[in-house]
Amino acid sequence: QVQLVESGGDLVQAGGSLRLSCQASGSISSFNYMGWYRQAPGKQRELVAHISRGGSTDYADSVKGRFAISRDSAKNTVNLQMNSLKPEDTAVYYCNAKGSIWLHRKNDDYWGQGTQVTVSS
Repeated sequence: QVQLVESGGDLVQAGGSLRLSCQASGSISSFNYMGWYRQAPGKQRELVAHISRGGSTDYADSVKGRFAISRDSAKNTVNLQMNSLKPEDTAVYYCNAKGSIWLHRKNDDYWGQGTQVTVSS
């Protein structure tokens, strides 16, 4: 029912910055969490950051202090500002919408197609 489209992935040098954007086809305010995950080839997908309906944020320890998640409810977008990028940040980054506010859809879970981020040394 909901489509998520990521953009902004690119090749960047270590220490640089990048801003990812996730465009949702529906209201992001109807989900308990909007988040960013990443997955490197042969690796498990991991949570990078998410933001709740109430605006609280959580980050993986590996990105804390470097990344910032934000949202624009009017535009139904979720962004991930990535600073001080490291080669280990290289991965495909996925946008996620989880947990509808509607009880009968509380287990809803939507994913975007991913956008590639490559950080060179």
